[in-house]
Amino acid sequence: MDLTLATREVDGRAVVAVGGEIDVYTAPKLRDCITDLVSAGTYDIVIDLEAVEFLDSTGLGVLVGGLKKVRAHDGSLDLVCTQERLLKIFRITGLAKVFTIHDTVGMTPGA
Repeated sequence: MDLTLATREVDGRAVVAVGGEIDVYTAPKLRDCITDLVSAGTYDIVIDLEAVEFLDSTGLGVLVGGLKKVRAHDGSLDLVCTQERLLKIFRITGLAKVFTIHDTVGMTPGA
């Protein structure tokens, strides 16, 4: 399964809709997308995980790395996720306390 990324702007925030599997093979694509946004001066990012079918530790690492990048610029990296199997991963790893997780893009601050 491949990884699809679609970036759009919603109320001044970059929203990255991610689809497919985020694993050791595809995670660098997401990391590069986040890095490019931060390099371009975008520090408020929403990662929409609604179409993600699989997320492994490499993918979690990319999300944490992205969070560190935006926080270095006083920015934010929020997640949109309603899939219980993904939410369970965030809870088990303790990352549910690190990330702000929303039900829809429209619920994120400023959107």
